[in-house]
Amino acid sequence: MSDHGEQPANRLREELPDEVPPSLSAPGQDPQGGRPERNGPTGRQRLLKGLWPPRLTRAQLIVALLLFGLGFGLAVQVASNSDSDSALRGARQEDLVRILDELDDRTQRLEDEKQGLEKQRDELENSSDQAEEARKQTLEKERQLGILAGTVAAQGPGITVTIEDTKGTVEADMLLDAIQELRAAGAEAIQVNGVRVVAGTYLADADNSVAVDGNKINAPYRFLVIGKPQDLEPALNIPGGVVQTLEKEQATVTVERSSKIVVDALRAAERPDYARSSSQ
Repeated sequence: MSDHGEQPANRLREELPDEVPPSLSAPGQDPQGGRPERNGPTGRQRLLKGLWPPRLTRAQLIVALLLFGLGFGLAVQVASNSDSDSALRGARQEDLVRILDELDDRTQRLEDEKQGLEKQRDELENSSDQAEEARKQTLEKERQLGILAGTVAAQGPGITVTIEDTKGTVEADMLLDAIQELRAAGAEAIQVNGVRVVAGTYLADADNSVAVDGNKINAPYRFLVIGKPQDLEPALNIPGGVVQTLEKEQATVTVERSSKIVVDALRAAERPDYARSSSQ
């Protein structure tokens, strides 16, 4: 009986191996500790791989460039405005009042010019003799254009500007700034040391002096300017303007108002080589 009872147990023991080899362990588990094996990349590695290197489409690149350009432009504009604001912030109260008055005067001049043109239009539309009215306006316009072109003499209220340059530091661009500031303030006729200033006038440095349209002039530089004196003089004396710039160069600037300024230097009328009236 004992032989028959031990025979099945011995047979079962012979069928089972004594120990399971490591290669036959459960897949995904550590043979010793039973921890799962990490055969692939970790989650952090997969995240980094997805973020770098960045994959930009063409549209995204264009948008990025546009945003960069916009930001750069805004930065430059803010810096420019900051400089202007700081200059005005450091100005005296009377200087600020003078700048505001100049802006108001410019606005008023433009409004007056607009009203004058509207009046001319109404006169042409309502005149019983439109041909005669048109002729009068044509002659008046010809006279005005002659003053601007420098082909006729002019007189009227204005200022005289004298620039003494004993150090020889005044250059052509400084005188050009003065001319441009006077024009912006409403100057209708300008003459510098006997040379009429017109729309095409140019200035250049020439042997420690200045040439105006090729005509050499020497210090002191004397400007005869026709216009509203109350607008012309403040325009030159604004903070950081023409007078302060010239004084920094050790030049002396004198501005005098007058009820009568005579600008009699003339320019020869030049016929254009190519331009013709569109009405011909």
